[in-house]
Amino acid sequence: MLSNLEKIVIENPVDIIISQIRSLISSGEIKPGEKLPPERKLAIQLGVSRSQVRDALSKLEFYGILKTRPQSGTVVSGIGIGAFEGLITDVLKFEESEFHSLVETRVILETQATRLAAKRRTADDIISMSNALKAYENRLMRGEVAIEEDLNFHIKIAEASKNEVLKSLMMIITPDIVKSFINLKVCDKANNQRTIEEHRQILDHIKDQDEKGAFKAMRNHLDEVLENSKNSEILTRHKKKGK
Repeated sequence: MLSNLEKIVIENPVDIIISQIRSLISSGEIKPGEKLPPERKLAIQLGVSRSQVRDALSKLEFYGILKTRPQSGTVVSGIGIGAFEGLITDVLKFEESEFHSLVETRVILETQATRLAAKRRTADDIISMSNALKAYENRLMRGEVAIEEDLNFHIKIAEASKNEVLKSLMMIITPDIVKSFINLKVCDKANNQRTIEEHRQILDHIKDQDEKGAFKAMRNHLDEVLENSKNSEILTRHKKKGK
């Protein structure tokens, strides 16, 4: 009888904040261009910490839903809501055992995005990708975790591909990859310098418009995380069988 009991999943406060803001945007209660209340006020209203509010707003800005403007605060950008609506909630519910499938999908999307980026990139794209890479390197040099900066670099490559569908798919799977990286402890600080060098090689191939070189560099870059995700999936299944 007890075997029929289901695991209780306690939702993360950050995910709940994201969900609530998403609902307000979808319903039209918050419109594009409208300013959100300050972090302090939102934290009090929601009964959570300011850091949790800041986390949620940062992710929403990363998805392109919100935009922070100097002296204006945080506003709804209106960009990306179509891709965001109805999809992020489902992605946030992925189980750890499905992490390998997510990463496998990421490899397929990103290798093609990188090839297209090498073919179609503009001067502005080069600046955007270079800035994203610099932000990632600076975060690592300060000894801080730079998972979202890492993935932002990859999103900039997807933007340079000029394929909006491909970019949207990347943005859909990104949140759960970030969460799984943290939960499964896939990131290894000892590999930081190597990762930086791999990113630089990818960017160099894109700059040179070397499609084959860019494809191969991205594939090599993702090979280890693909293998790690496979091992994590096997480990998770063994743990479930052992219960």
